Amino acid sequence: MSKFVLMGLFFFPLLVALLTVKDIFENKTLENSQKLMWIAVVILLPLAGAIIYFFFGKRKQL
Repeated sequence: MSKFVLMGLFFFPLLVALLTVKDIFENKTLENSQKLMWIAVVILLPLAGAIIYFFFGKRKQL
């Protein structure tokens, strides 16, 4: 595998996790304890945690 593919495999989940943590901090509908729980899930399971958060944890904001 080339270096670029390996770098992409490392940085893509990291970027997704960082954007998800940013979204969790900006989410006004979550309590602080819920935010802490979601951040722990995203850090422990970067790509899967982000997907789980966006499907189940993020509430619709109108």
